[in-house]
Amino acid sequence: MSYSETISYLYAMLPVFHRDGKKAYKADLSNTLNLCKALGDPHRELKFIHVAGTNGKGSTSHYLSSILTEAGYKTGLYTSPHLIDFTERFRINGEEISQQFIIDFVKENKSLIEEIKPSFFELSVVLAFEYFKKNKVEIVVLETGLGGKLDSTNVITPILSIITNIGFDHKDILGNTLVEIAIQKAGIIKPNVPIIVSQRINEEVDSVFVATAKSNNSKIIFGEDKIQFSNQINKGKTQNFTLINSPFQLVHLESDLSGSYQIHNLKGVLAAVHELNDSFRISDLAIFSGIQNVKKNTGLWGRWHQIKTNPYTICDIAHNEHGIREIVKQINLISKKKLFFVLGFLADKDIPSILQLFPKDADFTFCEPNSMRAISVESLKQLTSHLNANYIPDVNEALQSVYDKASTDDFIYIGGSTFVVSEINSLKNAKKKITKI
Repeated sequence: MSYSETISYLYAMLPVFHRDGKKAYKADLSNTLNLCKALGDPHRELKFIHVAGTNGKGSTSHYLSSILTEAGYKTGLYTSPHLIDFTERFRINGEEISQQFIIDFVKENKSLIEEIKPSFFELSVVLAFEYFKKNKVEIVVLETGLGGKLDSTNVITPILSIITNIGFDHKDILGNTLVEIAIQKAGIIKPNVPIIVSQRINEEVDSVFVATAKSNNSKIIFGEDKIQFSNQINKGKTQNFTLINSPFQLVHLESDLSGSYQIHNLKGVLAAVHELNDSFRISDLAIFSGIQNVKKNTGLWGRWHQIKTNPYTICDIAHNEHGIREIVKQINLISKKKLFFVLGFLADKDIPSILQLFPKDADFTFCEPNSMRAISVESLKQLTSHLNANYIPDVNEALQSVYDKASTDDFIYIGGSTFVVSEINSLKNAKKKITKI
């Protein structure tokens, strides 16, 4: 099979969460464990940093991978979902897995796949283990897919665990309260393995992590207690931070991830690096360079990503109430003549709560993500009749319609779903150019 035929085979054969939703989620680890066992348990030969959280786990994972790469370690990175191509999920020192490795893996394990019938995500996790083992990486940064306790990645025993934050998302699977969601995320805490919690949420949620850590004899560190910043200056495509009361000699940091919400992620990242320094040599220069060059080092896209200067146009994959709230905070700080939104959502999100966060005097154009789970523009009309809104299903046609009426000093935001961002033509074309280099 060719690469495209291989991916088509997997999509046709296996349950896929972005297409099938909850039906693709298996609430136990048996499929992953059985796949691992059949392949000789490749995960047992690897060292892991395990990252969970409602939002920020992708950025946190990429920051850590970039820092460890700058420190000279052969670093594996597994994240999901991908924006443009499946190969984005698997990287070693920033370089994506080859299409040929995926073709060969599926060909060699076709009978096993058809016997166990794992989900698409379960198979991709085990593929990652095998890829990193064969390439003898020194450390793997492993992002959870959904939750923690029953997530397919949770078959590992890491050297460090990180929970970025807790917010409402996937309530039909993880629970209807923050405490219920926290219990699921806390499932990645392992006996005698330190746990970093990037943000304090509230006393009830924090006590879940403290109690779970105590029962596992695990050291717990809250990132915002250990790392403080006195200053945060956004410079457009970068932002600068000034550290105070830090365990590092570093005073200034510069990040090429310019979303203001990254300050929360960086507190967890730096607390994690300090903890890792017991077993890894990570210099202040590696920290500075890793944070400054995270996009270059890891290929991270879609986080407060600028796609046009005039008018200033940003896309972001934030897709739940917690994430969108941070986005709107940053938008409110931006000087602009008129504000435009191009938005699309998945139907299983809490869309009424998300819509309440947006400024009501903006100009809205609603579209449809490229997903079977997308809410149609027809359905959105019923939820958004109080807004100044247009409805154009195709993402790029919707964006172009806004460009046609926006002036150079306006601001345009496009998002609401990872699957909206993944459809933007300028990102797809940029990906093709990078792939050819």
